[in-house]
Amino acid sequence: MDSIGNKQTPLHTGFDASTTAAEALAGRNLSGLQAIVTGGASGLGLETVRVLAGAGARVLVAARDPHQAQAALHGMAGVQIAALDLLDPHSIDVFAAAFLASGLALHILVNGAGIMAAPLLRDARGYEAQFATNHLGHFQLTARLWPALRQARGARVVCVSSLGHRQAAADLDDPHFLRQPYDKWRAYAQSKSANALFVVELDRRAAAHGVRAFSLHPGAILTPLVRHLDQDDLRRVGALDDAGQVNPPPQSGFKTVAQGAATTIWCATSAQLDGIGGVYCEDGDIAALVPDDSAGPGVRRWAIDPLLARRLWTLSEQMTCLRFDPGAA
Repeated sequence: MDSIGNKQTPLHTGFDASTTAAEALAGRNLSGLQAIVTGGASGLGLETVRVLAGAGARVLVAARDPHQAQAALHGMAGVQIAALDLLDPHSIDVFAAAFLASGLALHILVNGAGIMAAPLLRDARGYEAQFATNHLGHFQLTARLWPALRQARGARVVCVSSLGHRQAAADLDDPHFLRQPYDKWRAYAQSKSANALFVVELDRRAAAHGVRAFSLHPGAILTPLVRHLDQDDLRRVGALDDAGQVNPPPQSGFKTVAQGAATTIWCATSAQLDGIGGVYCEDGDIAALVPDDSAGPGVRRWAIDPLLARRLWTLSEQMTCLRFDPGAA
């Protein structure tokens, strides 16, 4: 196997697509650990928070709408909420500064918030919203939280990517569709490829400081992430049958929310990944590298290419106007 794919070797963990988040935790006690979860007030993020907190971790949920998050997380012990808008660089800085001021180490950062196949929207900088939210916002957040991650002396950063990455590599020449017609699915795909590439370079730079990074495909799950999809889109992804009715799991091939959060929990907590990082995972295991034209699961070369990952890192620093150097004190 070549150098690009030599990390992408399945471990044969014993988990599969039917594994739930609670099962992936494998009974681990997370007492004393601090986690931050973006997108933790709904869908897969909510299940991720529930399982982490249930195992004893303290969890800070970063939410664009704290009032909605408060209602969703009501009564969940060990969980706090703070405002964060990934499309607003100032909001990211305020959130991170408040956490750093607490003096707490950060053991688990789950970059799970995102938007999918949205109509063209640009932020105040003119950046396309899916790339800006799904990748750049999390790049800036991770950079700002770096002192707390390093302080943990053994932290994990988990970025929720998608099998959708197979549709397009990250376009590092025109990521914001300034010179080409906007395509909502290509925009989503490149943002998910960017999630995986970010993890490759982050792990390379951060491993020496005890911080490991992972990306993952959670599986196909019906969550609020599909809010921008119309009937044709839902049929395209297999969520609706010919009569326009929702295909429930497992008939649809979709996972339940509990199953969809399993790989996130596994990446964030499993001892099976000790000493490993910079890999793309699925179904509670490291995914295999597959041909670029493959229609099935696995990771495509463009999502784990270390040269592309370094180019994306440099571009992300330029776009966010910050220097993210994990080697610095």
